[in-house]
Amino acid sequence: MERRKTSLYVVLALGLVLAIALPFFLGTFVIFLISLLAIYSLVSIGLNLLMGYTGQISAGHAGFLAIGAYFTAILGTRAEWMPCIVVLLLAGLFTGAIGFLLGIPVLRLKGFYIAMATLAFGVVVSDIILHWASLTGGDDGLGVPAASIAALTFDTPQKLYYLIISVTILLTVLANNLVRGYIGRAFVALRESEVAAQTIGVDIAKYKTIAFAISAFYTGVAGGLFAYLITYLSPDAFTLELSIDFIAMIVIGGLGSISGSIIGAVILTGMQQTLAGLQDLQVFIFGLALIVFMILMPRGITGMLGAVKQRYFRT
Repeated sequence: MERRKTSLYVVLALGLVLAIALPFFLGTFVIFLISLLAIYSLVSIGLNLLMGYTGQISAGHAGFLAIGAYFTAILGTRAEWMPCIVVLLLAGLFTGAIGFLLGIPVLRLKGFYIAMATLAFGVVVSDIILHWASLTGGDDGLGVPAASIAALTFDTPQKLYYLIISVTILLTVLANNLVRGYIGRAFVALRESEVAAQTIGVDIAKYKTIAFAISAFYTGVAGGLFAYLITYLSPDAFTLELSIDFIAMIVIGGLGSISGSIIGAVILTGMQQTLAGLQDLQVFIFGLALIVFMILMPRGITGMLGAVKQRYFRT
């Protein structure tokens, strides 16, 4: 046991050193891509907390990403003195509050109807952004001020990379601790059987709305980081296809797995970059890949790896 802990600490230390050193060896585009992977990993973790751990469905997470992004851009523009960490926290809390309010009526729905309601939410958010031009810029878009903390300004991809990676690591650790605690156990109980969960004292309504709020919080923070990364927002950046991509990430990586969320984000974003020149075939290839994963690896990559480990590496 002690040897395993030591090995884990060594791996984590090496990973941290690698993360710090990467900007010194990689080009600007690669650093941008890694930052985007980290942001999508946060969204994927948030969505997995909702879908993978509680069994709820959300087909409109691009809407939460848009709320976090636009909140960050608007607040950053109107309160330039405010540290970006505070802006990101407020973006997450505001988006989390929206998620909590959305979770209340969704409690009355089941299965397919939850998917339709959350899908409609994503469409409504895009419509609001498009038509509230006095606040969001509408079709013309909205510029995003550079992230800053006091005199430190994250005005290059390399500097912004450190901010994004730091926030991603922090929230990933928090999510991992969350799912191992009482809240995580309550989420899993809801997923397995609402009747059984209620029998053992889990407040179904409370924990469903908490799940929506936490999931939205993670996506809102990711939206703020996304705004800082791309520096300019427009409504067409938050499409239905993006929401479907987020679902595909957690299905491919593994439902009910924090590490699976990150693996799925890396794989799908990597596929998007690889197939960037084949726009007409992207949807077909993504759809085919998703079907193959669901048939051959219904529990995702982490589920498959866990089964292999249990079968061949028992101690």
